[in-house]
Amino acid sequence: QVQLMESGGGSVQAGGSLRLSCAAFGYSPTIITWFRQAPGKEREGVAGISRSGSRTSYADSVKGRFTISQGNAENMVYLQMNNLKPEDTATYYCAASFVAWVPMLLDANNYDYWGQGTQVTVSS
Repeated sequence: QVQLMESGGGSVQAGGSLRLSCAAFGYSPTIITWFRQAPGKEREGVAGISRSGSRTSYADSVKGRFTISQGNAENMVYLQMNNLKPEDTATYYCAASFVAWVPMLLDANNYDYWGQGTQVTVSS
């Protein structure tokens, strides 16, 4: 059984930074992607990374501010979030896929395994 666990959320002021962590237990995903969902809004793909780290994808809204990376520990992925804005406020989820090829990393339909989420709140 696969379990995903997020950590690292919190409250910061605009311009601040947070680092989210996603740990996958059970099996080694081929892709791990971060999504977020704010109240009243649709879920949005934020950033995804392949197991090798050679393939990444970012939403336009976070390019240049967020960085996704593989951790040194197996099955650990980080999302470094810098220059946070109030519009980044949301619950952040990590999702995992085990298929050999995921055409669009930021498409939620490609993921069957999800974590419980961690809250990120950015105040102005």
